[in-house]
Amino acid sequence: MISYMDFTSPSVQFSYDLNNNTFFKKDARNFINMLSVNQLNTLGNVSLLDIYLSRSNVVEPHIHQNASELVYLISGSAVVSLINPFTKKLVNIPITPGQVANVPQGWWHYEIATADDTHILAIFDAPIPEFIGGSDLLRLTPAEILAHTYCLNEEQVKATLAPIKETVFIGPPRDCMRSVPKRQVIGNGGRIDDGRGMK
Repeated sequence: MISYMDFTSPSVQFSYDLNNNTFFKKDARNFINMLSVNQLNTLGNVSLLDIYLSRSNVVEPHIHQNASELVYLISGSAVVSLINPFTKKLVNIPITPGQVANVPQGWWHYEIATADDTHILAIFDAPIPEFIGGSDLLRLTPAEILAHTYCLNEEQVKATLAPIKETVFIGPPRDCMRSVPKRQVIGNGGRIDDGRGMK
């Protein structure tokens, strides 16, 4: 990438404190800080998300339409899951501190913390990472289209998706109320144990 930055300008920035740009905060243990060219104008063709998660929290299924993502685990443990669009298979990649997982541009993926105090650095090959969340696809696609396309009951689709009012980013949402036991994520390939056995 060619830089047209005037490095003699008094507005040139060479450092930034990520704590000053919280992109999303679910609570004190689950939040995302962001660094892009908007915060650090000399950054060039790279950006990052500084992600903090407690056990069982998920960076919701999503795609980055403009960038690949290198997921580096700083502390804790996580499973990076992606769907390979060429093989049509779900790939689960458990990572521990010092390990990375790579998600190619435009691939559907998500990250699940399998331990408390999980800290992830997501690095992108774009000056600003773009994001399309599964929550947005579900809440903005008309229920009648989903029902018609997939031969589903429209009223059940509406009822199921009604709680999704905004982009989730980190799930489950704080106000999540379920009638089933709370699911716990375990570190075995990202599978979920809800007390009734592995799924």
